[in-house]
Amino acid sequence: MLLLWDYHMPKENLRIILMGKDIELRIISLIVRSQEISENVVYFDLGSSDSTVSLAKDFGCQILEYNLEPFAPELSKFIADSFDDDFSSLVISIHDDWKLNELPVIINRANESWDVYFSFISDALAVREDTNELVLGSLQIDYLFLSRKGLIELANCSSMSSSSEFSSDYKVRIIESQKQIKIPQRESLATASKFAQLFYWMLETKHPLFLFGVPGIVLFILGYRLSGNVVDTFSEFNSVSIGVTLTTIAMTLVGLFAMMVALILYIMGKQVEQIQSQYNWKNIDDKTT
Repeated sequence: MLLLWDYHMPKENLRIILMGKDIELRIISLIVRSQEISENVVYFDLGSSDSTVSLAKDFGCQILEYNLEPFAPELSKFIADSFDDDFSSLVISIHDDWKLNELPVIINRANESWDVYFSFISDALAVREDTNELVLGSLQIDYLFLSRKGLIELANCSSMSSSSEFSSDYKVRIIESQKQIKIPQRESLATASKFAQLFYWMLETKHPLFLFGVPGIVLFILGYRLSGNVVDTFSEFNSVSIGVTLTTIAMTLVGLFAMMVALILYIMGKQVEQIQSQYNWKNIDDKTT
């Protein structure tokens, strides 16, 4: 029977190692969830150029720069040299396809008494030979659990070793993690991304009332004044210009819509400021600059 981990009871003698690059949008949630499971959370930075490292430090995570090849033998040697204790190590590679909801299943590997549990990433369409004969130094890590004994054994392996070379005294399993098939994105998605960037810029400018409110009021007043002329013309001559009517309606509606957008963006901007002050994000941004 598979036992699920109790997140209210931190795992003793377990080190969770998060490994990635430029994941500032994900690092906080990853660290917080990992710290619920283990008090020993480490981030191996692969050369981030954004705020990932500073955010991780602010949340009490130990940072180590990892400049070697991100393969199992080299990584194991680095862990063994960096930590001299009896902790088991759970390495999680944070890549584009990795989801936070995978964490409970990965954490549960630490409760299954493996010495080495290695999940590697492969092409979903590829045909693999026996995983026991695969070269460890050529496999891209998805996640890797190592007991202290398994860590030392894997650290002593060469980059050309395979799992079949492990002694029968070690409990070893190597599995293939299938990549999700990526559907080609349509041009509309790229357009949506640009719109999202524009929307965020409008929030950051902190002047939505000026950018949208003033033009909206002007258009609404002009439309209102023109509508009075249209009604007078209609009552006097019993006819009205379609062009003038459409222009009047368009100006009135656009002006009303612009005022609504200005008000909504202003309220959202205030909410963003409140969240930033609550989590002290402004100070974090100041530190990074």
